[in-house]
Amino acid sequence: MKILVTGAAGFIGYHVSKKLIEAGNQVVGIDNVNDYYDINLKYARLEELGITRGLAEVFNQEVKSTDSNFKFIRTNLEDKIELPKIFKSENFDIVCNLAAQAGVRYSIENPMAYVDSNIVGFVNLLECCRETKIKHLVYASSSSVYGLNKKIPFETTDNVDFPISLYAASKKSNELMAHTYSHLFNFPTTGLRFFTVYGPWGRPDMAMFLFTDAIVNNKPIKVFNNGNMERDFTYIDDIVNGVIKIIEKPVSKRLYKIYNIGNNNSVKLLDFIKEIEINLETTAKKDMLPMQPGDVERTWANVDELIKDYNYKPNISIQHGVKSFIDWYKSFYNKL
Repeated sequence: MKILVTGAAGFIGYHVSKKLIEAGNQVVGIDNVNDYYDINLKYARLEELGITRGLAEVFNQEVKSTDSNFKFIRTNLEDKIELPKIFKSENFDIVCNLAAQAGVRYSIENPMAYVDSNIVGFVNLLECCRETKIKHLVYASSSSVYGLNKKIPFETTDNVDFPISLYAASKKSNELMAHTYSHLFNFPTTGLRFFTVYGPWGRPDMAMFLFTDAIVNNKPIKVFNNGNMERDFTYIDDIVNGVIKIIEKPVSKRLYKIYNIGNNNSVKLLDFIKEIEINLETTAKKDMLPMQPGDVERTWANVDELIKDYNYKPNISIQHGVKSFIDWYKSFYNKL
């Protein structure tokens, strides 16, 4: 298949692109490589996909990879001139949208970045998919849409009318817009609510990276809500394998669908930190802090629908996942 992966320089987008390429698909990756976090890490991911940094830095220029199955274009989703050009010239079969302005806390400080990328950009993408008759749009949503939901575990049938960050609200808006396009234009869309993804090449603003980096550099880690937090930590391979299954399986008669992709297990934050300490053979210095705005105390994914429709259940343990991340971190940053 010929597949567009948006956010290809991002954490999940890089891993999905790599897996699709290895399976023999033709992949076109796009990303605006913004500076929300270290762009050197983003360009390093692209280099792993065979894209030279110097060429990838130029906007709206097609760059061919050393792998004939991949090419990259630096552009913005909200660009109403360039994105339609890419769609018309490439004739994609499938679109996998993993591009977004990420970050719950940053959305409180800089809301317009989320409106531009996650709302305007997503509508632009939907329009391009409709115009070129894409067979299937698979797109990232987020567990943050559950907001103040108290029922555990979270099910896709739960009410998601109470998001507590603009990031969460923007992701819910994506689900609503996708439903509208599926209904109006007979256009298949599948939304995936990801739960706290971590692993090698992970984002520097996420807990796994922040904790590891602070401990290695002998700095205190920030533990919010005095450690009374639980997360459905989901290893990157579990996320990627789920995304690939949904891309590859023929679309069912249902034009619109939402799935949770999580480990189906809620892990205490302090237990997660303990696993990092074990792997680093160091006890972390902890700053115990109150809850931050936009955060929730607990997440836990019900993945029964994923099991029923795809016979797939994420199951990689935090023991394996934490060790894999720390091994990568030490290697990438030359930390012994």
